[in-house]
Formats: sequence, structure tokens, C-alpha cells
Amino acid sequence: MSIYPNNMFSTKQTCWFIRKVICWRAVASIAWAVLLLPPITAVFVILSRFNLLHPIHTITECFSLLTSASAIFSFILLGGVILMVGFLNLEYYTVIPAIACSKIALLGQLLHPRQFLNSLVHCIMGLIVAWCCAVFIGGSYETLSYPCMQSDGSSQMCLNEYHLVLMLAGAFVGFSHSLLGVIHNMNYVSFHTVQQYKYLRFKGSLPLVVKCSATQALYSIRNFIALYFFLGYIPRAWICKTLNLHLNSSIHALDSIAGLLDLSLLYQLWMSATFLLFTWYITLLLFRIFVTEVCSFPVQSSFNEDVHQCLPKVLTGKQPMILKFLALQDLALLSQRSPSRRCEVFSLSQPGGHPHNWNAISRECLSLLADLTQRLVAYHDTVATNGRAKSLSTGSERKTSSETSVISGTEDLMSPRPTMFMKTPASVFSRSIIGGAQSPLTVPFTPDLDSPFASPALRRLTAPAEQCSPWYGTVQSPHIMRRAPKLWSTSTDSQANGSLPPSPASVPSPKQEASKPSLLAQFLQNRKEQVKNFLAKRVLIMYLFNKLPEASSQALFADSQAHIWALEGLSYLVQASFSEDQFGVVQTTLPSILSCMLVLQEAVDRHFKLPHASSKPVRSTSSMGDSTYKTLRFALRATLKTAIYRITTTFGDHLNAVQMSAEHRKRLQQFLEYKE
Repeated sequence: MSIYPNNMFSTKQTCWFIRKVICWRAVASIAWAVLLLPPITAVFVILSRFNLLHPIHTITECFSLLTSASAIFSFILLGGVILMVGFLNLEYYTVIPAIACSKIALLGQLLHPRQFLNSLVHCIMGLIVAWCCAVFIGGSYETLSYPCMQSDGSSQMCLNEYHLVLMLAGAFVGFSHSLLGVIHNMNYVSFHTVQQYKYLRFKGSLPLVVKCSATQALYSIRNFIALYFFLGYIPRAWICKTLNLHLNSSIHALDSIAGLLDLSLLYQLWMSATFLLFTWYITLLLFRIFVTEVCSFPVQSSFNEDVHQCLPKVLTGKQPMILKFLALQDLALLSQRSPSRRCEVFSLSQPGGHPHNWNAISRECLSLLADLTQRLVAYHDTVATNGRAKSLSTGSERKTSSETSVISGTEDLMSPRPTMFMKTPASVFSRSIIGGAQSPLTVPFTPDLDSPFASPALRRLTAPAEQCSPWYGTVQSPHIMRRAPKLWSTSTDSQANGSLPPSPASVPSPKQEASKPSLLAQFLQNRKEQVKNFLAKRVLIMYLFNKLPEASSQALFADSQAHIWALEGLSYLVQASFSEDQFGVVQTTLPSILSCMLVLQEAVDRHFKLPHASSKPVRSTSSMGDSTYKTLRFALRATLKTAIYRITTTFGDHLNAVQMSAEHRKRLQQFLEYKE
């Protein structure tokens, strides 16, 4: 969770949100998980000790065990584990999944030092849960050593390998759970489309939690048994040497086929792993339910100290991602269901009579949509060139620090940022602007717009906000664009003043002419190219470094839930303005709204013509990882088309009076005639 203390409002609002909303919701989810721990443990004890021949005696023995001192101590340890799991959920959760676009990127995530620490903590927690399970199971699993008789009749302490295997299995399951959490994005928190009470959501998800826990436990125990069969002698010998224990020669070692085919051992391992995963998944499920609960923000406030909690300020400020998502969710809900709050959005400020609420909300939503449009255009342009880096023009080689840099694959592609994205900090997202024009735009692929080979349509799509259309104005040739790299190399100050510096092509720079690469730099560059060419011929290297088209498309739409809410909020507000907007504040921005939606719709249509974007991935049902991000692009396409139809069916022929380009009017006419 990121905190940006750049101004007074952002600092106050972030502290208020974390202290009064997120922290309390996380605490409530952990408290419920701890309260559910005793009944879950009681079920586990009954299942692990159940005897078909003596059912009444088994149940009585289980309840007497649950009230013993050792069981109470185990409950305390399990409660501490639940607290730690809840803390890790709060620490690692995200509303935008980190999608690896290549095999090497996924390997880098698994080998990250922070992930290594996370895996180590899960290993220790799995060990603690396994020890508690050994206490609950009892019998031959309870202690690590037991007295045994030697061949000469003397007594000695022998290693209880059943207890050792159970402990190692718990550590292995915890480690596996940590790695699968990265692979399946289990820290991703999605927002449900249909709003439900927390109890109903929990009850509906409970069968899935049981199924996922049992299935993953089965696979984890299978992998552990195979690993212990080959390497089990290592921990066994180390424990015996460290604790001065002996091996009982009359019992089969568990790293043999005869030892591992013990059905009772396999059942206890599976039940213990299921219990471990079930308690952790219940904690994760409760955290997701509580964190994504709807949060209502006031549209406006009469007190200055509460202004930072109002919806327009939350949307336009630099906030944590979860706060941005909750604000956009609230915007989508109020635009559909709350006429009184919609009136506050359409209201004018006093004194002055300015529609500050509507201006802030619409500007942020349009900025989000324009940001996605630019990413889609850049992605499509790069895919069209087969992902190769384009040669930079003379003017583009001398860019100023106000430009944004993008890394695509192993090549550095320079991507300028239009002025339309400098007006509002459009995103909360890792791949959008947070601090203005100087922050990096990290998208899967981004083309070089200054290249003389870049298409004119691409440049028109990334024109300033006043145009917001690839058809605005006259069409320039690529040669004219090549002679004017100054449009993308201006500083922020010059753009704010409305003046442009002289073109680098027309005004020579003595410093730049004198700064030539040294012999050492040329030597290193040549060696770098030779290494890259050598590695490119190796199949394994290309397998690891090649981009995954499906994953790249998913990463492009990873934050599209925010754009879906922005589309719904704008379209419903525009629809309601037809009868509720008394001052006509929405009609002033209606051309911009329609233009941005139509441009985005064209970019989305172009993206879905790519072969990897049109195939819908199969949702996994055997993991607790939320895979809804894989289908966000389809939800966005449907929402976008519905939003445009919502506006056209409301205003009808009145839209003919809206000023727009001929291409936009032609495309809008298809919606008016229901031909899209």
C-alpha cells in the first residue's frame, strides 16, 4: 500500500483512510478468523481420531482432549498463526495483480528477497500448525522421541519418524502455499459485481474454500512424499545426530516404499495439510470480504476539515490504490441508485456558481479512459512491429527529462506523455502517471512515437486532450511529424506557459555535438550486442525471455476494474442529467465524454482483433487465487459498449447537435441505429 505525503490533503486523507477503514476492516476479519478457529479445530480432531467401531467413545475422547492444557496451548499458538497470516494479507494485498509477462519475470518474482522472507515465515507457521496437529492427533504422532529397547535389552531414546514426517510436511505445505500465492496471485483482491452481505458472501464461498484446501493439500502431500522418498534421510540423520537419538531397526523407515504406503500416515498427513490450508484460506477469504465492502464518500462537505474525505478530492488526489478503487466503486453506485447524491454532483458552488464537483469527477474519469486508450494504442503499435525497437530519429535522440521512458522486453522504447495526462494524476496504478509527466509509464509494450516510421494515426490518438480524437484537425504526413520533435521534447514549464522551445533540429547544441561516446562506451556497447545476439540463439534463453502474449494482454487490462467503474459512473450520470441536471453542467463536457469513449472503443476493437486477445481463458476452480483479472478485458468491452448505448438511447437525435468530428459522428450514428 503506497502513501504519498505530498500535500496536506493527501496526508490527512491517507492517514484517515488507513486508520479508520482499512486497519479496522483487517482487524475485524482476523477477529472472525480467530473466533472460527475452535469449531474448525474440533472438526479436525473428530475427523483425525474418528473410529467407526467406537463412535461415541471417540467423540467423548475428542471433547476431553479439546479441554486439556496442551490443547489450550495449541489454540494459543494457532491464534498467533492466524494473526500473522492476517498481517501478511494486509501487507501483501493488492487490487492490481502483478502479472508476469515472461517466464523469467515469474522466476524473478519467486526469487525476490521479499518473497524469500515471506516463504520462510510461511515455513515456520506451517511447522507450528503441524506441531499443533500432532498434539491433537496424539498417539504415535505426538512426540519426537520415544523409549525403545536395544537388542541387548537396554533402553534408549529412538526417533519417532511419524512425528518428524508430520512436522516436515507442515513446513513443506507452508512453503508450497507461499509459492502458489505468487503464481496464482492470491494476494489479489477483486471487487464483486453483485453486492451481497458479508455473511452471504462467506457462506457462498465456503464450499470453494473446502474444495481448494483439500485439493491443494492432496497435491502438496504427493509432492512432499516424492521429495521425502529421495531426500528424507538427510533431515532424519541430522535430527538423530543433533538430539542423540537412535533409529528403531524393527520399524520400516518412512523414506522407503513400504513405509510411505502406510494409509494411516497418508490420511493424517492429508488431514493436517487440509486443516492448515483451510484456516489460512478462511482468513484470506474474510479479509477479501471485509476490505472490498462498499465505502460511501460524501460528495461535498460544509466543513473544511472534512473536505479531504469527499468523493471529488478522493478521486483526484494521490491516494492508495484501494482507496481509489473504493471511491470509483462508490461513484458507480451513486450514479445508479442515489438521486440525492447525483444532485450534489450536478450542483454549483456558492459563491461563484462553478460545477466543481462535476468537473473534478468527469476530469478524473476521462483521464483514466484516455490513459487506457494510450496504452492500447502503444501496445497495438508494438505488436504490429513484432515487438522490435524502432530506430530513433535525430530529434528523439535529444529528449529532455520531462519525457517518460518505457522498457519493453530487452529494448528501451521512449514513449512521450501527452499533455492530457498532465492535468490530473490519472492513476493510482503502477502503470500510469502518479506524479505528472516525469513518472514512468510501465506498460507491457510501448512504441516510440517519435520514430519516422510511426503511423500518423498513432500520433493522432495520443494528441492533447482538447483533441481527444485521432480525427481532430488535419492529417499530417510522417515527414512533417519528423521535422517537429519539439512537440514531445518540451519541458513542463513551457507547456504550462503555452510556448514551445525551438526545435533541436533547427538550433544546434554545442554541448550535444561535443559529447560523443568514448571508446570504452563503444566497446561495451559492442560487447553488449554480441552477448544479446549469442543468447538470442539459445532455445532455453528464448523460452525464458520471450513475452507471453496472453499474459501481456492481461497485464494491459489488469487495472480495468477502475475503468469499468469510470465508464459506468460517467454514463449513468450523463443519462441522469437529461432530467436532473438543472444547470446544464454535464452538457458542457458531453462532446469530450463521447469523443473519449468512441476513441477508446476503437482502440479496444483493434485490440480484440489480435489472436491472443479474443480467446477467453478458462477460470481455475482448484485454487483460491482470484482469476477474474483474466477476463477483465471482456468485461470492459461490454461495459464500454453499454455505456455508449446508455447515452445514445437517452439523448437520441439530440446528439446531432453535439459538436464532434465527422468520423466520430459517423461512428456515433451506428450506435444510434443499433448497428454496433
